[in-house]
Amino acid sequence: MHIQRKPGRRRRKKLSLTSLFTGLVTLVVLLTSTIIMVGSYDSKKQSLMETTLHLNFSNADRMARTMDSLFQSIRGSLAHNAQMLSNVEAMAPEQVNHQLELMRYSSNYFNSIIVISKDGVVRNLEPSAIGTPGKHISSEAAKKALELKQPYISAPYMTKNTNRLIVFLSQPIFSNDGTYLGILGGTIYLQEDNVLSRIFGNNNVDELGSYYYIVDSGGHLLYHPDKRLFGKDISGNRVVQKLMKGQSGEQQVRSLNGKELLAGYSSVPESGWGIVVVSPTGPISQELTRHIETIIAYSLIPFIILLSAVIFVAHRLARPFVYLADLVSKMGKEKIVLPPAKPHWSREADLLTKAVFLAVADIQKQTDQLTQEAATDTLTGLKNRRSLEYTLSQWMASGIPFSLIVLDVDRFKFVNDTYGHVTGDEVLKHVAGVIVSSLRPDDVCHRFGGEEFVILLARTRPAEAFNVAERVRRALEQRKGPIPTQVTVSQGIAHYPQHASEQAELLKKADQALYRAKSNGRNRTMVAEDNPAAPSA
Repeated sequence: MHIQRKPGRRRRKKLSLTSLFTGLVTLVVLLTSTIIMVGSYDSKKQSLMETTLHLNFSNADRMARTMDSLFQSIRGSLAHNAQMLSNVEAMAPEQVNHQLELMRYSSNYFNSIIVISKDGVVRNLEPSAIGTPGKHISSEAAKKALELKQPYISAPYMTKNTNRLIVFLSQPIFSNDGTYLGILGGTIYLQEDNVLSRIFGNNNVDELGSYYYIVDSGGHLLYHPDKRLFGKDISGNRVVQKLMKGQSGEQQVRSLNGKELLAGYSSVPESGWGIVVVSPTGPISQELTRHIETIIAYSLIPFIILLSAVIFVAHRLARPFVYLADLVSKMGKEKIVLPPAKPHWSREADLLTKAVFLAVADIQKQTDQLTQEAATDTLTGLKNRRSLEYTLSQWMASGIPFSLIVLDVDRFKFVNDTYGHVTGDEVLKHVAGVIVSSLRPDDVCHRFGGEEFVILLARTRPAEAFNVAERVRRALEQRKGPIPTQVTVSQGIAHYPQHASEQAELLKKADQALYRAKSNGRNRTMVAEDNPAAPSA
């Protein structure tokens, strides 16, 4: 009979995986373009960081030039007043004091001024409250200045008397004929009011976290927002090391507390000091983050629509492959029941599903066969020792009480020596057949090795196990075997957990009972001696 196909009912053409991936790649390209656009903000971040570095260097350079000019003025003031004191030895103390007082108040460069003779004796000082003329100097900075006989700037140090952090500057005093007379020195108290502190001491962290600090030629902090750090040696800092070499520049560094900073630094040629202006990277990152968040907010709806489409298609495509992967992962772990293979809209997925189903069925068949062979003794067809150990572990883990019979063929070596190993194998098959025919349906027999067999009797007390063992022994005793002589066995019985709670100990107890059966004349059954420490079943 001819059946006419209805118009429009064409066989649905399955979509190829290539076509599907082409569509997905197109979507990925669109998404990648968006990601690249967002990634371009990294270059803007770098641009902002470079701009900040340049700005910090510009500020540091401007401050360094200001400080350099200031030190030139300070040195000029010292040099001028040292020239005024060229005849200091002929001047009255009041005249010298007047000159020092005029020098101190006219410029406000120094917090104190001192005149020291070439032999280290204090001649005059201003203000007079800081010491007494006529005493020898104890300051190492002043001693070094006297020794150098040239303009000198000390590293910051703490005075013993006043406990102040100071910097000492000096100018040698020579007479008109060039005789060295001593030095004119001025001290700057870093933590007190003077021209330096007025210009550079008002050092606070701004709202963006930027600040500056000043170091001397030895890498000691002179000015810093945290006044507790004044005088601290930070010569290990990479920027400070460059300043100590007289270099200027900009770079990214870490602060004392480990924060990333953008630093511009400039040296002060006149004093050997250096100025560092730093800004944290946090505000830059925060500004860019806010900008990216704005871009993402505008792109969110299109992205969600696109992502939903990709997820939907990918899910439809991946479903059979996920199922097949899960199916394959179960192989060798559990029994797999294959459902009827359903056709899939993807041609490749449909073909792969059918191929995997055939392969899984074939592998499972071979696996079952190998598993059976691995657990079976090839000679007798009984379960082997590996199967015995597995069953014992399972029963003990489940807490099932059971009895164990260890059975050994009597004088089996004599059988092998007299009739040969082939006949010996026949005897073992005969013994295995009699055992199986004599056991109850739920009892399990294993060939333990050689002529030794082990019978497991679930939920069976020693007395019941003894009856089972005797039934087996009598059956062997009465049945004709492959050799002219009678085949007999000796048996030992142990119970779990009455005699032992561990697998090895249980087998040992049964072996000991078997040995007693052998020692008492063979062809008999013995029960293991009770273990007082073991719980009674």
